Amino acid sequence: MALAAATSTTPLPHLRSTAATVPISAFPTALSHLSTSTKKPISITCSSTALQTSPPASATDRVFNFAAGPAVLPENVLLKAESELYNWRGSGMSVMEMSHRGKEFLSIIQKAESDLRSLLNISSEYTVLFLQGGATTQFAAVPLNLCKPDDIVDYVVTGSWGDKALKEASKYCNPKSIWSGKSEKYTKIPSFDALEQIPRAKYLHICANETIHGVEFKNYPKPASENEVLVADMSSNFCSKPVDVSKFGLIYAGAQKNVGPSGVTIAIIRSDLIGNAQPNTPVMLDYKIHADNNSLYNTPPCYGIYMCGLVFEDLVAQGGLSEVEKKNVKKAGILYDAIDGSKGFYRCPVEKSVRSLMNVPFTLAKSELEAEFVKEAAKEKMVQLKGHRSVGGMRASIYNAMPLAGVEKLVAFMKDFQARHDA
Repeated sequence: MALAAATSTTPLPHLRSTAATVPISAFPTALSHLSTSTKKPISITCSSTALQTSPPASATDRVFNFAAGPAVLPENVLLKAESELYNWRGSGMSVMEMSHRGKEFLSIIQKAESDLRSLLNISSEYTVLFLQGGATTQFAAVPLNLCKPDDIVDYVVTGSWGDKALKEASKYCNPKSIWSGKSEKYTKIPSFDALEQIPRAKYLHICANETIHGVEFKNYPKPASENEVLVADMSSNFCSKPVDVSKFGLIYAGAQKNVGPSGVTIAIIRSDLIGNAQPNTPVMLDYKIHADNNSLYNTPPCYGIYMCGLVFEDLVAQGGLSEVEKKNVKKAGILYDAIDGSKGFYRCPVEKSVRSLMNVPFTLAKSELEAEFVKEAAKEKMVQLKGHRSVGGMRASIYNAMPLAGVEKLVAFMKDFQARHDA
């Protein structure tokens, strides 16, 4: 079935170089037969070829990218970056060439932080850090900064990433899994009243949205004691909806799901929690060092931060996260309705009340058709629909930047595929 292609704005023309003829002097052609006689240099010329660039992309060149991360970025953000790639706003250089301590980049990172604070209504009591290493690095940084080696901490494990965070923390403190959904294949989130929190725990850790299993917290547990803080890995639903930051001691997120390219991690931490790192904490994992240096202790992922800034600017222009959430709810509703209305041909294993707005896993009743589904979808320019290798099936990641047209096209394909294979 031929389906409508993705729409796109025509990008700016590409720069092209001009061919030139350059004279050079040749080296002796046979170094193994050197003689004492003087040889006259041989003058030759070669014509350099013009820089080959691809023709401007058209609407049909873009695919609908359902990857879990690195993931789809807003087209207008990509086109803005393209227009500024060679010469950022008259500076005479690319962002990738700038000194991270120069006035140009300082304006970029400061604007990015300002827009993020506006989007999430982050108060002055919190420090915003732009870090490296992905959220996985924070699995170690969190315990190293928030507790001592003998301290107990609580972990709620609702999927693979929560489990990985727990295992990494065991190297640096005494984590306790107070609930795990592993036995039910990570399809649920527990009742908060049922959580047996440890009274003297330093923090309570959750993964707000499990990218692999498609389980999302719709609200958040409250730590059992005043001295315990809530910590959340929000990598795959960061800035997809409003969040009351004041309920958390620390929020961290890898940017490559929703707000930027890979290579950037964002941490929002209550400032009074900074400065208590364990003595053996590596410099690059110490929040105080990064806070004292305004995320510029060493050369940060400058271009990634610049791209995050463009995304934040775009989210502000859309009307903020309340408007973004409405769009995400609509997209997810269309897709889940198609799955639930397929009379069992498609199945989503996640409990309906905690289904993710960002990552939608589903299977086929006839599992032998799943590979064909992914292959045919790719031919229709819908890519990265194969499920994570640990769970199989399919997964459609429909982050902020996935347009409604992408979800509508996927649903149309799903209905057509079912009509052709549901005997």
